[in-house]
Amino acid sequence: MNRHIPFDRLHNFRDLGGYRTFDGRTVRWSTLYRADSLGKLAEAAAEQDRERFRDLGVRTVIDLRYPWEIDRKGRVPAADGLAYHNLSIEHRPYNQAALPPETDTERYLADRFAEVAEDGVKEIRQALEVIADPGSGTTVFHCASGKDRTGLIAALVLSLVGVAEDDIVADFALTNLATERLVADWKVANPGRELVWPAFGTAPEGIMRLFLADLAARYGSVPGYVTTALGAGPDLTDALRARLLTEA
Repeated sequence: MNRHIPFDRLHNFRDLGGYRTFDGRTVRWSTLYRADSLGKLAEAAAEQDRERFRDLGVRTVIDLRYPWEIDRKGRVPAADGLAYHNLSIEHRPYNQAALPPETDTERYLADRFAEVAEDGVKEIRQALEVIADPGSGTTVFHCASGKDRTGLIAALVLSLVGVAEDDIVADFALTNLATERLVADWKVANPGRELVWPAFGTAPEGIMRLFLADLAARYGSVPGYVTTALGAGPDLTDALRARLLTEA
């Protein structure tokens, strides 16, 4: 199944619908999307993409990037009826493109995910609450490449609604279908610079498995993390399931 929604400038726009949960329900299609930077929609040549985006009926955008990233790369174009939330969940910036080739991809990025999970508790809780709110309508959350920060939020949401870990890991790894285009974008944006890290733009399954294992080791489970670290009760999980799951 190809979950990627085709755009010209967006490379990693995906529907989170269709995953089965432990109780036999299914995540609703066309309700929650994950993406790479929607700032690309503001480009002059992206009119066709803007039209495709409008056709999806998106009513809420959660931008997980730093404000300085938005200043440099732009944000989703404002539109009537479109709510925009900038919730920067990462607090310790690092440059993946400059990592040395010998970097242990899975362990290094799992550790960065753990930092985000600890540092960004306020913003992560806010993001989950926006997603859980039925008033948000069709929602997209995104970062720059739609891989790491976006992958963390996707994993938390899918886990809380009852999707199996194997499916969560597989969803994370789907970014690999976009890697070639993400790398090409980086090279265009950075002429004359060398892309040092060969794993740039890739999404090995082991990153997500390590992150979820580390979270379970510290908090017992994803719901345990949400209760202990985010300070959110079961009402949040119940709201996510009510909004995102269907019996079909």
